[in-house]
Amino acid sequence: MTETLRVAVIGAGRMGADHIQRLHKRIHGAEVAAVVDVDLARAQGAIEGIPGAVALADAEEALNNGDVNAVLIATPGFLHEDILLKALARDIPILCEKPLTPDAESSLKIVQAEVELGRKRIQVGFMRRFDAEYAALGSIIRNSELGELLMLHHQHRNPSTPEGFTNEMLINDSVVHEFDAIRFFTGEEITSVQVRLGKATRNAPSGQHDPQHVLLETESGVLADVEIYVNAKFGYEVATQASFEDGIVSIGGDKGPYTRSAGRWGGNVTPGFEERFGAAYDVEIQSWVDAALKGEIGGPSAWDGYATAACCEAGVEAQKNGEKVAVKLAAKPDLYR
Repeated sequence: MTETLRVAVIGAGRMGADHIQRLHKRIHGAEVAAVVDVDLARAQGAIEGIPGAVALADAEEALNNGDVNAVLIATPGFLHEDILLKALARDIPILCEKPLTPDAESSLKIVQAEVELGRKRIQVGFMRRFDAEYAALGSIIRNSELGELLMLHHQHRNPSTPEGFTNEMLINDSVVHEFDAIRFFTGEEITSVQVRLGKATRNAPSGQHDPQHVLLETESGVLADVEIYVNAKFGYEVATQASFEDGIVSIGGDKGPYTRSAGRWGGNVTPGFEERFGAAYDVEIQSWVDAALKGEIGGPSAWDGYATAACCEAGVEAQKNGEKVAVKLAAKPDLYR
């Protein structure tokens, strides 16, 4: 087994550039071997100061580079399927930023290709699982420290949305994280999704209904709800409250010191996801590298990517019809049990 991952990072945009610097400066056991972007100048800019890294405009060229033995995919989701299939054919470790693919049908195709390969090679980038507070709550749930988990209440608030952020993207790009978090916390599949549209903020762009209230149920009957509010103006806040038989646990919310001075009180709210989950990204990528060097994955699997894609499809349908929509999943292969 190799002692160092020589990683091709596919996509040098906001997330890809962040991962390139993370791999180069903070991750042990991995090096950036190549950066791929359709904008070759952007790829060239991303490798500045990284000895031995090459800039390329084609993902297949990177996968055929003999110096590359792992791939990190940070392109838009609609480009993932082709790259994933080619990387699986190479039988190399893969870290794929969410979504695995944009829809359940193509995600299932990736799952089936990995099953045919016979081992898990794909880790999906749901970084919240690696956040210290998420991990602590997960431990409380798994150890039954406060009895059985009964309900989960999630808040997902962004200061604003970029141009073109559609109604469907509230589910596919934002609530997708809560779908995975609920599956992570409960260890169960989500069986149904309902979306309620109430009073909308005047700050939402045309065609976008914001906020929305998403209601979910798991296999054992755990109820969960998500307030998705993407034009909240005040900052980026991701919080969860878990109700148990013997107590309540809250995570997330405001960060930093809580100060009282000069007749005022308060603290700080993180401005974006990089600040809120920066440490979690570091832990996530290090976990992937450590596991990949042993021929394993260190986090969410391709099945997790497929299951959340199925939840997103149910969520978008529920947005449109206002009904409770069942989540449709294929039989889970033994590889993921």
